Amino acid sequence: MRFYEFEAKQLLKKHRIPLVQSELAKTADEAAKIASDIGGPVILKPQAIAPGVATASAKEVADPAGAKAVAAELLGLDDGGRKPNGILVEARPTGEAVYSLSFTYDGTTKRPVVAASDMAGKIDDLGDTHPDRIVRRHFSALYPFSDYIAKELAKSLGLGGNDLKRMTRIVSGLARLFLDYDFADLDITSLVKLGDGNFVVLDVQADLEIEARHRQRPMLNELGFSKDDLRQVREPTEFELAGARIDEEDIRGIISPIAEFDGNIGLVIGAGGGSLTLTDAVRKHGGRPANYAAIGGNPSVDKARRLTKLVLSKPGVEKIAVMSNVVSNTRADLVARGVIKGIIELGFEPADKILIFRVPGAWEADAAKILQKYGIEYCDRTVSISEAARRAVAKAG
Repeated sequence: MRFYEFEAKQLLKKHRIPLVQSELAKTADEAAKIASDIGGPVILKPQAIAPGVATASAKEVADPAGAKAVAAELLGLDDGGRKPNGILVEARPTGEAVYSLSFTYDGTTKRPVVAASDMAGKIDDLGDTHPDRIVRRHFSALYPFSDYIAKELAKSLGLGGNDLKRMTRIVSGLARLFLDYDFADLDITSLVKLGDGNFVVLDVQADLEIEARHRQRPMLNELGFSKDDLRQVREPTEFELAGARIDEEDIRGIISPIAEFDGNIGLVIGAGGGSLTLTDAVRKHGGRPANYAAIGGNPSVDKARRLTKLVLSKPGVEKIAVMSNVVSNTRADLVARGVIKGIIELGFEPADKILIFRVPGAWEADAAKILQKYGIEYCDRTVSISEAARRAVAKAG
């Protein structure tokens, strides 16, 4: 879930991270007034979810009149079918040095990592063009963040004296914020050292782990997030919102954000990233997925039931395929019971609506007995994901 920059800066301000003076404008007139209050050159940033729109469209102006004209232009931008959620007007700092910081998770070490550079920009991009200008430090997601790690990172950037102390405080504050709020990514693409020696954050991007939205609901409420706002690039459909509500109302297990397509094969699939592989496998064999809907983490029978009914009730969906990744710890019997119960409640025979059931996991033998009772084609992990998808597409015709 991507934050608008003004929202991310509200959190940074709350945690005493130094920022430039800024305020959100909803109209061109408000932008002009804010620019007048700030005085001097200002930067106008459209508040959009699509990062390309947000970063490429930022413009600097010299006075309130320019702010009004540019704000009117930026408010008319198209962000995947949506208009920007206002314009962030902020003072343009003048400084002698610019740095960048990035907090994320290292997929190789399975640990959080902070990367820094003495250049401005996205760390991912700088890693391609100037790998020698980047330093990294891993830290723990289980234990409190240590200022020592921040200090070592700052030293690696060549900082000393008061610069070292100031940078250490900023890195430590951001690291704790990153952990406390379950962020997936927190990028400071421009950290400016002012003429008086202080540092201020100019540009920031923040993404929340989608699965953490329940735990972080107090923070999201404080920022004004509605429960249906998943921050997708396009506006969610009613089908997608219904899936989000099912997940919101039942904390047992997880339904990752549902995506709606125009196909005829409904998918109830599990295993996170493996779910993307399954969706692609259906397409590879000529099938047309009607949706993406990943379920896992030991969902309740009721959660699987409600998801099944939602998918089968989608116009154009004729049958469903229930599949999971090679390895899964989800209780297969719970998924089987929920799926079958949902189909029966819709007035159908389970064997007529399930193309194939491939859910390796805990209690797999019990799931097989349930599926055999209803005459549903079932396969275990000895059948590959691709083969299971091929069988489903063949049965769908």
